Amino acid sequence: MKKLVRVRKGRYLAGVCGGIAKFFDIDPKIIRLLFVLFTLAYSSGLIAYIIFMIVMPKETK
Repeated sequence: MKKLVRVRKGRYLAGVCGGIAKFFDIDPKIIRLLFVLFTLAYSSGLIAYIIFMIVMPKETK
């Protein structure tokens, strides 16, 4: 069963985008681009990233 977690390897800030990309099995660059676009267009990307950073657990070793 897949779990939505923040990744430890291959992360830039907190591993949120990498975790979402791993969960949906897509390239993390696409998720990062979407967060940037939503941040620039609506400022909701930054708020969503912070919420994910708080709510999503870290990946275990």
